[in-house]
Amino acid sequence: MSATPREIVQRTLDFSGPPRAPRDLWVLPIASERFPLELTALEREFPPDFTAIPGHERQTAPTRGAPYVIGEFTDEWGCTFVNIQRGVIGEVKNPLVRDWTADSARLHVPREWLTVDRDAVNRDCAATDRFTFAMACPRPFEQLQFLRGSEDLYLDLADPSPGLLAFMREQHAFYCELLEVWARTDVDALRFMDDWGSQRALLIAPKLWRELFKPMYRDYAQIAHRHGKKLFMHSDGHITAIYPDLVEIGIDAVNSQLFCMGVEALAPFAGRITFWGEIDRQHLLSDGTPADIDRAVKSVHTHLWRNGGCIAQCEFGAAARPENVRQVYTSWSALVH
Repeated sequence: MSATPREIVQRTLDFSGPPRAPRDLWVLPIASERFPLELTALEREFPPDFTAIPGHERQTAPTRGAPYVIGEFTDEWGCTFVNIQRGVIGEVKNPLVRDWTADSARLHVPREWLTVDRDAVNRDCAATDRFTFAMACPRPFEQLQFLRGSEDLYLDLADPSPGLLAFMREQHAFYCELLEVWARTDVDALRFMDDWGSQRALLIAPKLWRELFKPMYRDYAQIAHRHGKKLFMHSDGHITAIYPDLVEIGIDAVNSQLFCMGVEALAPFAGRITFWGEIDRQHLLSDGTPADIDRAVKSVHTHLWRNGGCIAQCEFGAAARPENVRQVYTSWSALVH
């Protein structure tokens, strides 16, 4: 009897010899609009092994506009994004917070997200044989940037005010409560994200990251594992400096820019954490050839596959060529049996 998608993912995370690398394709709206036929054919030939389960929340957090159209979109926290390109998300131009003590009380913490209908979630989980993610994704560092603005937040973090620290505690308590709600459902995994890297290094000093943010992520991991769930993380950029910390606190899988850091540089962590992709979207998927993609996949497999521990993931974004995205999955299928 062949393994189900859920079993393939579990065996990959456990380094217990899956029959192939599990597949996870991230599709931006701009790609699905530009290449609908290619995307349909790709997903038919290489069906994904993951799915995200909606929360069926009983209350809806207030938003305004739509995130992937030209114009303005206001998120659940009250941050307004300005978008000039259909199919991708915009940027916050006018942050809400000028002073953490004076302004934090008027921010909207979206507690509506906590009104998850657990029975509906569990029915959705039972109806699929794919590996299931919670449709919740804490992002403490990024949300602070949206609220305050990146430049001002970096200055704040260098000498944190009591107001900032108080809000960070409130935000963290909310995110932990959200993950606890989801951990009591039948989903297979929780997830979170924060983009921590520039092209060359961490965006803040590793010492400061370990002081302020590592304890938050440790709490996330403890919540997940206490309830028998896996924990997945995403971060863009060069984050080699904190990979040992991510292993230490027990994160099961990390989606990061392997080719920004160098695949070989991450080999010491192979077999200790699962590499949730990716194949380089900055240069290879956009400007490479299928032969380049094949070499890239083989490099990831050689350096990072340890009887599991790699997920065949890439992003079908604005610049990716459809033939290169297809080659990612063709190459992975040929490598692992």
